[in-house]
Amino acid sequence: MSDECIFCKIISGQLPSRKVFEDERVFAFHDLHPGAPTHVLIVPKRHLRGLAEAGAADEALLGYLQLVAARLARELGLERGYRTVINAGPDAGQSVFHLHLHLLGGRALAWPPG
Repeated sequence: MSDECIFCKIISGQLPSRKVFEDERVFAFHDLHPGAPTHVLIVPKRHLRGLAEAGAADEALLGYLQLVAARLARELGLERGYRTVINAGPDAGQSVFHLHLHLLGGRALAWPPG
């Protein structure tokens, strides 16, 4: 855990969130500034700055984030479709430097994004 990381503080309960899911590896909650009607952040409990810092030891965790997203999409009724996004670095829109996956849905999503 990073003492300065807002997501670490949410995971530890120091800051409030609208939790959707939690297990031993990840914590998922509704985004405070949603980009779609459904916008959930799926965050590893272990602090990892971002995708660029991930290594071979993180392979299972990265796949698990996607599986949790698929499970939550089913539970949240996103049967018409959804998008998962990991922003890597400031030019990609990453503003919190703790790896996290966005689950977006609930409306038609345009392409290309951004």
